[in-house]
Amino acid sequence: MKKDSIFQHLFIDYYSATPKYLQLANSIVKAIAAGKIHKDEILPSINELSFEFEISRDTAEKGYKHLKKIGVLGSVPGKGYFVKSTELNQQLKIFLLFNKLSAHKKIIYDAFVAALGETASVDFYIYNNDFAFFKKLLENRKDDYTHYVVIPHFMEGGENAHEIINAIPREKLVLLDILVPGVAGEYGAVYEDFEKDIYEALEQALPQLSKYHTLKIIFPEYTYHPKEILKGFSRFCHQYAFNSKIVHHISSEPVQEGEVYINLMENDLVLLIEKILTTKLKVGRDVGVISYNETPMKKIILNGITTISTDFQMMGEAAARLVLDNSHAHIAIPFHLTLRASL
Repeated sequence: MKKDSIFQHLFIDYYSATPKYLQLANSIVKAIAAGKIHKDEILPSINELSFEFEISRDTAEKGYKHLKKIGVLGSVPGKGYFVKSTELNQQLKIFLLFNKLSAHKKIIYDAFVAALGETASVDFYIYNNDFAFFKKLLENRKDDYTHYVVIPHFMEGGENAHEIINAIPREKLVLLDILVPGVAGEYGAVYEDFEKDIYEALEQALPQLSKYHTLKIIFPEYTYHPKEILKGFSRFCHQYAFNSKIVHHISSEPVQEGEVYINLMENDLVLLIEKILTTKLKVGRDVGVISYNETPMKKIILNGITTISTDFQMMGEAAARLVLDNSHAHIAIPFHLTLRASL
């Protein structure tokens, strides 16, 4: 096969969040598996790949080196790369769809890919909480995926998400992070129980919360966060007789002694800390702070920020296990309270 005809079997999707070197490697593996590229064939040069796909030479070379590492390609100095083996171990092809790529989602992604190992190829897409884009990506999906792993969080329009998800073959579906009402049949899921999680986390912090009289949760009006968080928060405050308030805009909210603030968004935490620092209130004595999602910086800020957080590493690993075992189990990931000086 001529080098230029090989290009018709190679593909890079510029909408995909999968690193381009992996897309290149995965397309070569797919072409070999389909019998389009054969053993001992010479592949296009690094320069040819770079020019054809408008990628850097480093990216092209990294794709080839990845395939060489797993034994698919060989190389000869001065001649380039060739197909060393057509006996492929890759049996899984996964469509991975995230609502956004944050530090926490990256932990899930890294854990998921690492747990799968080199027996799987992953096409990774991000829809930025946009339901229309979510719908487009799933409706235009290819039919050769063995699994679809989907995080369904939307800013608006998500009330019909179950209709789009129900079009995915049930035996191939793994829902991640949240369960969607209306999704029928047997499918895999790794999820958070948002109402139960915040209630139980606050209950664990009850001895520290007892010195405050009011709990405020900073919950933006326009957000992808599930409303179940507010249900759990309100139920806790009612059960233990705390004054409570849902704050949509922390920038205009006065901070007063005896209050605890629970923030979901990192930007809101920054604004909250700035507001507290303009007062004479002492964090952990006069005013309390609890932040969603553990990060290394929260161990340091203000001598330590108390956090409530799910185990994102466990979430990624559990999703990979469902894929590897072809399981339809539903796994709830536990929430953890980490007490620090801010409470």
